[in-house]
Amino acid sequence: MSEFRYTARTDQGEKITGLIDAESEAAVLRFLDEKNLFPVSVSDVSGTAARKQQTKRRRISTRDVGVMYGQLADLIGSGVPLLRALDSLAKSTVNVRLRGVLKEIRASVADGKSLTAAMREHEQVFPALHTAMVQAGERASFLEDVLRSLSQFLERLDELRSKVLGAMIYPALLTAVGLAVLIGALIFFVPRFEPLLSGVHQSLPTRLLFALSHGVRGFWYLILTALAGACALLWSGLKSETGKRWIEERRLKLPVVGVALRMVAITRFCRILGTMLANGVPMLQALSISKDSTGSPLLADRIAAAAENVRAGKPLTEPLRAGGLFPEQIIAMITVAEESNQLEKVLLHIADTVERRTNRQVDQAVRLVEPLILCGVAGAIGFLALGLLLPIFTMASTLTVK
Repeated sequence: MSEFRYTARTDQGEKITGLIDAESEAAVLRFLDEKNLFPVSVSDVSGTAARKQQTKRRRISTRDVGVMYGQLADLIGSGVPLLRALDSLAKSTVNVRLRGVLKEIRASVADGKSLTAAMREHEQVFPALHTAMVQAGERASFLEDVLRSLSQFLERLDELRSKVLGAMIYPALLTAVGLAVLIGALIFFVPRFEPLLSGVHQSLPTRLLFALSHGVRGFWYLILTALAGACALLWSGLKSETGKRWIEERRLKLPVVGVALRMVAITRFCRILGTMLANGVPMLQALSISKDSTGSPLLADRIAAAAENVRAGKPLTEPLRAGGLFPEQIIAMITVAEESNQLEKVLLHIADTVERRTNRQVDQAVRLVEPLILCGVAGAIGFLALGLLLPIFTMASTLTVK
């Protein structure tokens, strides 16, 4: 909760000012509307907005947050009161930024706020997924189990993310080195051969190579401008919903890689939804949060449709099947789990199984990408060598004949 100062007028034009505790500015406006007051100004005087901006500038890694959850669960499980546990974590946490956030949370809890309300003041560090689970744990008195579950959940997500990123380092390095070698050769190496080969019959690869070298050296500013424009266009596309959807559709259609990306999103959805249901979060709220946490706009649409089905008392699986994103085996397992009221266990089992398969698919995709990149780099170097060596061979054969 934050403290807001408002200024409003009645129907008779009388000016009224006051303070109110509310979750957001929108909640204050709703309160004024219910009182038939016309809002003139609403401002946050508790410093929450400033703290959010400060936290936004100082992002904290998911790994550090997961470790903190595990330590807090151990302290609470050992009988340490919450305030003392938070104070101990604030003193022992290595991450300086996380230490500052913990101090602010400890101060908010000391002022009488719940742990959930204190965490919501730092939404850049603790997203809705975390606060919803902590709230369920506080209400049902199993906060220790929720924190330990969150710690394990974040650890598994971090492992999967590290697996994908680590697998892409080598292909990305190959691409960067190959481009650097090719551009360096076109700028510094090829121009040295041009005067020597000017009087020799030049084949098509040689003419193309010299033209490409002239283009890079003479119009480098246009090339950089075009690249900057393409990057800006891609960035704006990533920011817009239409652009995200278009890119997602193309990504999922890629051979091998697209399947791996789709399974990563499904793994994240199953683990998030299963973890939240296992920790007492209501189904509709869990679906709403898991929808926004999958990282896939197409999958989010399917989950939103599934939430509407659940709200109407219908099965969860029909909208998921309609999109064609979920494999039939997973749909069958979720259907049986709904019927037997074991959905949270089955979802976590699916997440574990799919994660193992996804690791193999990521390895397969990387093994496929690496030779393709090597072939591309070899082809570019071969074209470079062919364009320079053919005229030399022609010159040598001419001299031999003479």
